Amino acid sequence: MLRTADEELTIDELAARAGVTVRTVRFYSSRGLLPPPRLRGRLGLYSGDHLARLELIRELQGLGFTLSAIERHLERIPADASADELALQRALIAPWTDEHAEDLERHELDRRAGRHLDDALIDQLVELGILQRIPDSTRLRLPSPAMLGVGLQILDLDLPLDMLVQAKGIVEQHTAQIAAELRELFAANVLRPYVERGRPEDERERVRAVTDQLRPLTIQVLVNGFQRAVNDVIRDHV
Repeated sequence: MLRTADEELTIDELAARAGVTVRTVRFYSSRGLLPPPRLRGRLGLYSGDHLARLELIRELQGLGFTLSAIERHLERIPADASADELALQRALIAPWTDEHAEDLERHELDRRAGRHLDDALIDQLVELGILQRIPDSTRLRLPSPAMLGVGLQILDLDLPLDMLVQAKGIVEQHTAQIAAELRELFAANVLRPYVERGRPEDERERVRAVTDQLRPLTIQVLVNGFQRAVNDVIRDHV
């Protein structure tokens, strides 16, 4: 959405643009998550920078950040950070998938799966992390909707569940390590030099573009690297 840092918004307009309630804006302001508005008499006026900060807060919430974690994250961002700089922050933390978790009743899961999922199958899907139980609810959470079909196909292979759980643990352990090391490499070579140079405006868009383009390229490289590694293992053991 096109906006400028010096545009003036009332609290009602700010809330409407950000997709939150006025009460939410006031709550965030009371917690120090939003800088005070500029006063014109008794009227508080908000800018595009306030809107960008609200959008960043919503992005963090979408990633599962608690309010305390959001507060700690925003403490590292200057209170006078521009809308462009806040947009860069959003680009850096944007999820690498457009999928959103869904909470579904059992009949909705059956319809999504295209077949009846009995209690035993539900338990196995939970073991594999395909589904999550929601405390005090009959609904089940599907963290990644695209993985439901994959999980069912894996279970249809009729392999030992213990083996599948161990395989899941191996994948998670190594992918988490890869993600952490790649993040540190990117931070050391791109983000820190940019910050140390005082976040120059002429570099901001380049950093955003690099961040956006890095996601699909990294995934492609990882998939290709894994395929070649599997081929090497097969060749070495046959």
